[in-house]
Amino acid sequence: MIKFILNNELVQTKLNPGMTLLDFIREQKQLKGTKIGCREGDCGACTVLVGEENQSRMRYESITSCISPLGNANGKHIVTIEGVNLIDTLNVAQQAMADHFATQCGFCTPGFVVSMTGYAINKNKTRQSTCNDAISGNICRCTGYKSIEKAGLELEKQLMDTQGSEDFEDLAEKGFIPTYFKEIQNRLKELTLLKPRTNGAVVANGTDLYVHHADRLTEEAVHLIAADRSMRHISFSDNRCTLGSNTTVTDILEHRRLREIIPNLRQHLKLVSSEPIRNMGTLGGNFVNASPIGDMTIFFLALNSTLTLQDKKGGKRTLAFNEFYQDYKKFDLKADELVLELSFPVPSPKAQFNFEKVSKRTHLDIASVNSALLIEVEGDSIQEVHASMGGVAPIPKYLYKTVEFLKGKALDPINILKAEQVLQKEISPISDVRGSEQYKRLLGRQLFFAHFIKLFPSHFSLKNLSAP
Repeated sequence: MIKFILNNELVQTKLNPGMTLLDFIREQKQLKGTKIGCREGDCGACTVLVGEENQSRMRYESITSCISPLGNANGKHIVTIEGVNLIDTLNVAQQAMADHFATQCGFCTPGFVVSMTGYAINKNKTRQSTCNDAISGNICRCTGYKSIEKAGLELEKQLMDTQGSEDFEDLAEKGFIPTYFKEIQNRLKELTLLKPRTNGAVVANGTDLYVHHADRLTEEAVHLIAADRSMRHISFSDNRCTLGSNTTVTDILEHRRLREIIPNLRQHLKLVSSEPIRNMGTLGGNFVNASPIGDMTIFFLALNSTLTLQDKKGGKRTLAFNEFYQDYKKFDLKADELVLELSFPVPSPKAQFNFEKVSKRTHLDIASVNSALLIEVEGDSIQEVHASMGGVAPIPKYLYKTVEFLKGKALDPINILKAEQVLQKEISPISDVRGSEQYKRLLGRQLFFAHFIKLFPSHFSLKNLSAP
């Protein structure tokens, strides 16, 4: 039995938890405001808010319901466009859209309004986002973006008069949300939840599996693990950072200590998909997807990470992350094992980190080539270095030979140029829809140089890293 609150209604259902939340909303509850678009989590027409208690407060995040399993709604508050409507008037987001003529065909409008309302609820989150960040996962097919942006700015302006993030009484009084939001936290506490089934395909939040297998998973048994809070954490001990495999990109982005360790973390992670997908996608899911261009895989390979794997009996083993991948979509994970957590040594204050990515669009797209570098320099000598690159091999590539060459070398243009020659021999890109082999080799070269130009601008420039 799945129990959750859908807008202002308590829902109890015995339907397969593997069916998509979108199909349940539209076909079982006949709430047609949530639209069917791409069914891949890209367009945002199916955006809903998911609310759950976190540290004694309600936390709401936008997700794409087309690739989210129904069972993940268990014990939560799901908000569709119908659930943000006020009685006989428009809410602030809806009025801003109307005032700025920000809707044309109207198909995308519900998703935009839901995302904007979610931003209003969470306006003081530590990620320091804007309303335009909040709607980053919503596409307008009629290209009305400028009007929508103006509506977002209007909403931000009106939020300046509110008391603070997640003050539901104040937000309701000022017309951002309906009054029923004030009672949701207590209503969720009253739900008696059953333990989820533990057989079937293992699914976290579905951002990869449901793109490819939603129809099959709707009919089959699924083992949903996203609700396991023991696998969603970020902690520090003995100068190591440990992240549970259910940790999302948003969790990383909002973590104060991680932002201190990696000062440009926000800029790096803005290159990773849209806000709804960052809210959903888990580290474990990204790793076992085994994509050669997985952004978070490349990110953590360069942090010299270690994986902890756990079998069904609780037995654990660890291995270096750079030894996990064996061939295309093949990795060292037994049939009864899960990725439990990942850890990495906290970089020295002298160390610097950088992440680069090139895709057909600057944001919200799959990489053609991506790369990360962690480097520590003493004087002018490279003491420690780890580097990774995606899109240039059948697996996410840890650059063993390039790293080996760089260690102990002087930090100068000649050595970086020589290291790039080693890199070209180490990678083996192929031509595909994201670029030719030649193009990917060029990108690999440019991204490798970009690390050093950004991290050591007094040492390197495009000019002195140009081949003679």
